[in-house]
Amino acid sequence: MEKKEYGGFRDLKVYQLAYKLVLEIFEISKSFPKEEKYSLIDQIRRSSRSVATNIAEAWEKRRYPKSFISKLIDSASEKSETLVWLVFSLDHNYILKEKHHYLSGQYLDIGRMLNSMIDSPDKFCH
Repeated sequence: MEKKEYGGFRDLKVYQLAYKLVLEIFEISKSFPKEEKYSLIDQIRRSSRSVATNIAEAWEKRRYPKSFISKLIDSASEKSETLVWLVFSLDHNYILKEKHHYLSGQYLDIGRMLNSMIDSPDKFCH
């Protein structure tokens, strides 16, 4: 079996979790009503993707601690936006309460990881 070696941001647990959730959000949003295509579906997909992409961008800026932190804060902001879209999805009965609870918990874990990175940039920056 071939071992995948990525290096960089793809080795970060926070990125791996964020990327996994992007795929899950994409799949569940396929079942949302067609009238949500240009609003909720686009927004929740965009914000969930931005969580992961901002982590990747932060990694590339780690030579500059303030830029690194700024991109991580952007990622945390997109995480919060995704949480709001998940509440809308629940309140409109597009997702089950159990799925909402699971996804929200995963995004709260991402938030904790991001906050840890923001609070200790010296562990990542050089």
